[in-house]
Amino acid sequence: MRNRRYAATGLMVAALLAASGCGNGQASSQDGTVQPAGDTSPAGQGYTGGYGDGTEQAGQSADRSGPAGTLALREDTKLGELVTDSKGWVLYRFDEDSAEPPTSNCEGPCATAWPPVPADDAAATAGIDPEELGSVKRPDGSTQLTLGGWPVYRYAKDAKPGDTTGHGVNGTWFALAADGKKAGQESAGDEGSGAEDSTVPAGSESSDDTGDAGDSGDAELKVADNSELGEILVDAQGRTLYRFDKDSAWPMKTGCLGDCLDTWKPAKPVDKKLIEGVDPKLITTFERPDGTEQIAIDCWLLYWFTGDTEPGDINGHGKGGVWHAVTEDGKKAKAVN
Repeated sequence: MRNRRYAATGLMVAALLAASGCGNGQASSQDGTVQPAGDTSPAGQGYTGGYGDGTEQAGQSADRSGPAGTLALREDTKLGELVTDSKGWVLYRFDEDSAEPPTSNCEGPCATAWPPVPADDAAATAGIDPEELGSVKRPDGSTQLTLGGWPVYRYAKDAKPGDTTGHGVNGTWFALAADGKKAGQESAGDEGSGAEDSTVPAGSESSDDTGDAGDSGDAELKVADNSELGEILVDAQGRTLYRFDKDSAWPMKTGCLGDCLDTWKPAKPVDKKLIEGVDPKLITTFERPDGTEQIAIDCWLLYWFTGDTEPGDINGHGKGGVWHAVTEDGKKAKAVN
């Protein structure tokens, strides 16, 4: 019985791979998520590839999954005051979660890279208002600690207490300040204000996104006519989208990691009903090593460039000879005659 079930699953995965055409060596889940090469387990079902070797995770799992105990405040030379657990591990929040109401959107492989902090036994220290501590029930029934309404996580790639390597990952993960806001922000008014609008990835929600997806008529992925490059892909805010020569489409792999992500932000998946001028069959979703998802066209991952300050800017095109604006079929854009 078990063999027949595995065989059926294998046939389904094979069919999805054939449909996506993204090369061999990838695994695609039933919802179309494409995983990095080297793993064949369905997305969200114990996938561990891309988060460090299994020995590291197994040996440090207790540090990452236990109760927080009495929280502490630590002064970081770059980020200022931030929150740690009782053992000194830095605690984080995720922009794709919600604080009102508290909601966690980090599951499956995301929760492997970013272990949720249990709400059990958590207590405030001097400098943290006890009323800011709370909890949220996760989809698996467990209870996660919240601070200022934000679900709290540790980062599996922090090698030792006090490390802040998770801060700024993919532009969506940040160390926590004492009030639940992002560490390193001088003004509380920065959070949720227009000051952060320029860092909203393609396909992400804004305060105007209410009601059904089709009500606004605004595409989250579309084609725009650029005077220098002709028709190129842009996101919901009209920002140019780029592809990277050091990525791979066959099989799908990302070459933009670490410091690269400070400048080039992975574009988020979009609702296919909100795509204009692009064949939806060309659009796929890639699972990044940290568990977040990124949109791809013709199996090439899409990014936006932090050096573009206005809609229609193409400052990233030709950067280092390896970054290119993208056409509606996923090809590199070229200057028009």
